[in-house]
This record gives sequence, structure tokens and C-alpha cells, in this order.
Amino acid sequence: MEHHPETGKKFKIRHLPSLIKDTVISWNSDDPWRLSAVVAYYAILSLPGLLVVIFNMLSYFWGAEIVEGQMYAEIESAMGPSAAKTVQSIFEGAIDTEESLIATIIGIGALVFGATGVFYHLQISLNRVWEVKSVPRQGMLRYVIDRIRSFGFVLIIGFLLLTSFIISVLLSAMQDYFSVWFPQLSFYVIQVANVLISLGVVTLLFALIFKYLPDIYITWRSVWFGAFLAALLFAIGKEVLTIYFSEASPGSVYGAAGSIIIILLWVTYSCLILLFGAEFTWVYTKRYELRIEPKSHAKFIYQEGVITKKL
Repeated sequence: MEHHPETGKKFKIRHLPSLIKDTVISWNSDDPWRLSAVVAYYAILSLPGLLVVIFNMLSYFWGAEIVEGQMYAEIESAMGPSAAKTVQSIFEGAIDTEESLIATIIGIGALVFGATGVFYHLQISLNRVWEVKSVPRQGMLRYVIDRIRSFGFVLIIGFLLLTSFIISVLLSAMQDYFSVWFPQLSFYVIQVANVLISLGVVTLLFALIFKYLPDIYITWRSVWFGAFLAALLFAIGKEVLTIYFSEASPGSVYGAAGSIIIILLWVTYSCLILLFGAEFTWVYTKRYELRIEPKSHAKFIYQEGVITKKL
């Protein structure tokens, strides 16, 4: 990496343009379109297990009908009604089974395995960003541990969704209470609060992914800027994609498979944004010489003489 005059100094706003420029260069060199397409493919395969695990977790604290309705509403707002109906049918097909005990246990194992697939392959993509890989001799053990860690992220998503649901209910109750005295003002205040809380939840999720999913040790200082940037781009892109899906109907040309195509497009975009945030985190960490080292079971790729990306 070329020397930057601000290396070793604290972050300043005037550094942001060069950080973004270096991030774009690094992001493009890692072939994010292919990596995102791979993760999107495994996201489709993981979708039944992911939905069932999160649904069962949330239903333990919240009513099943409320959780199902809320999940459907969230998916519909992001991808449109056709994709939401497809996701709902996938979900209902995954939970609506009457089988023997052994078949049920096998089914649960398959669901958990499937639910962790998207995070496992996302980890591989993030390892490429950070230029690390697992040591081969720990292959099978590492694979099991990575799956367990991926399942932890599934539970984290469930917890964050639960928190988001609770906060949304509280905000709605506050809006009903204050609308008696401030009918217009309360609406806008609650809407702004909803946006900020949603942005905060997504930022926290991205920060946890950047810090704990790849096979590296980095500081919390390294992840927050990249996580916030990714969450901001994700929020903006979500609104743009919602308009695009409703107006252009890109899935209509694919007939019955149109809803699956919309889900693939949405997940691919989300992964592109997440990888951009990870690249920003990598650039930020390198620029300001923050701590970065591989975990005990991993090593940097460039130690093997492989040419790596440069800024």
C-alpha cells in the first residue's frame, strides 16, 4: 500500500474522500459481483432453515401470529408482495410437516445446517477481503466450529429482530399517546426515531459480522465506520430497490420464477453493500495502522507468496 500522509493519525472528515476512493479500488479488485452471487445462491438454499430458526426463537418471546405477520410485512416492504408471498410459502412448507421423531430430528439438523450456510459462505468472502484463510490441517474441525459460529449469527439476527419489534410497538404506543396533543409533530418524530433505530440495529449487526465472522482479530475502532457506512448505504438502497421492484417489476419476465429472481437480486445487492463496508473497514484499518492479525487457525494469504490487492 502506498504511504498516505495521514497514516498513524486520527480519522478526520477530510480523509473520507481518499478512504472511499481506496475502498472502491479494493472492493472492485476482490470481484464483489461473483462473491455476492455465491452468497445469494446459498441464501436461497438457507432461506427455509433461516426463517424457521428465527421464527421459533421470536415466537418463544412473542406470539407466533404476530411474528409471522411482522416478518411478512418487513419482507413485503423490502421486496414487494409477490416475493413476500413466495417467502411465506417457503416458510409454511418448512414448518408444516408431520413426521416421525427420527425424521423430525434429521429435519431440525438439516434446517440448522441450512440456516448457517449463508453465513459460512459470507465468512469465506470476508476472509478474501482480509486476505486470510484457515489452516488446511484443521479443515473438518474448523468447518464444524465455523458452522456453530454461523448459527450464533442466526440467533443474533433473531435477537435484533425481537428488539426491533419491541421498539416498534413502543414507538407506536408513544405516537398514539402524544398524537392527542401534537398530531402532526408526533408522526414525524416517530418516523425519524424509527429510521434512526433501524439504522442503529443494522449498524450493530454489520459491526458484529465485520469483527467476529472473518478469521482475524481487529479492534472495535476498526469496524464502526465501515458498519455505519454499509448500514447507511443499505437503508438508501432498500428504498431505491423498493421503488424499482414496484415500478419496473424485474421479476415479471421470468414468470413463475420471478419472485425467486427478486430475492436473489435483493440479497446480491445487500451482499455488495456488506462487502463494501468490509472493504472500507480493511482500508481504514490499514490506513491508520490499527491492530490486525489472523486467528490461531488462520494465516495471511500473502505469506504464501500470493500477490494481493494494493492501493
